[in-house]
Amino acid sequence: MNIKKLRELRKQRLLESIKIPKYNKDVTIDMPFEVPTFVKWAGGKRQLLPQLSKFLPKKVEGYFEPFIGGGAMAFYIIKKYNPERVFLSDINEELINALNIIRTKTNELMTILLQYRNSHSEKFYYQMRDKDPIKLNDIERAARFIYLNKTGYNGLYRVNSKGKFNVPFGRYKNPSIFSEKDFREISYLLKNAHIEVKQFYEAVSNAKSSDFIYFDPPYYPLKKGKNFTKYTKGDFLDKEQEKLAEVFKDLDRRGCKVMLSNSDTDFIKGLYTDYIINKVKAKRMINCDATKRGEIDEVVITNY
Repeated sequence: MNIKKLRELRKQRLLESIKIPKYNKDVTIDMPFEVPTFVKWAGGKRQLLPQLSKFLPKKVEGYFEPFIGGGAMAFYIIKKYNPERVFLSDINEELINALNIIRTKTNELMTILLQYRNSHSEKFYYQMRDKDPIKLNDIERAARFIYLNKTGYNGLYRVNSKGKFNVPFGRYKNPSIFSEKDFREISYLLKNAHIEVKQFYEAVSNAKSSDFIYFDPPYYPLKKGKNFTKYTKGDFLDKEQEKLAEVFKDLDRRGCKVMLSNSDTDFIKGLYTDYIINKVKAKRMINCDATKRGEIDEVVITNY
């Protein structure tokens, strides 16, 4: 047996060792805000869904989410409303690639992540961090992204000015790299979704009057210069927030239902004085300073 066939056989045996349950189309969950996860994400909306769900429209035919992040809101919307059209996007290429791979090549991705789980160590972490994702194939790139996210310090995703991931090793004893159940469910939920790398203003250009758009942008800092993480090489500050407010108003004029989450600051509230502004309590779990993790106010802005 040649080396190529031997590798294929080993890969197949490894895959068969992962017992993947068939997805039950009729499965229901007791709590409507329980959704699958695939990454840790600063500002993720999973823990806020019980509060945010109160502000959602009664019906969603088409759904747009230009800052997809960890995907909690999207998974919830798809599970609850089963919209006819779903458009998910972000400018983080690693994130979008990972979502597309989970949707289309779940088995292959889990095979690699299982290998990473077995190889996990501080040395292995930095070897993976030093790899250039552009030189990897899409499956390897997704596996690297998820592995680093689940094993890096405090679940951060941060890049430097050159766009290079620079989060240090997280000293977890037994990090959970992936959940086959969550991956399988996410793959099913996203089967008909359009998932692309796009700027937020481009992502909603084709939104119709019957559509619902949820914006969850990088939050405006509570204090100037206090952003503790960067998701891409660029910033998302005053000029970008003002551009987002213009897009929000344009969608409102077009008859779309629009909802936006952001920090509870005078600057943000001043951009949306013509709309309904509600507050929710959020637990900030990811912060470099442990004393600043805790409950804070966030705003939820709607045009309906």
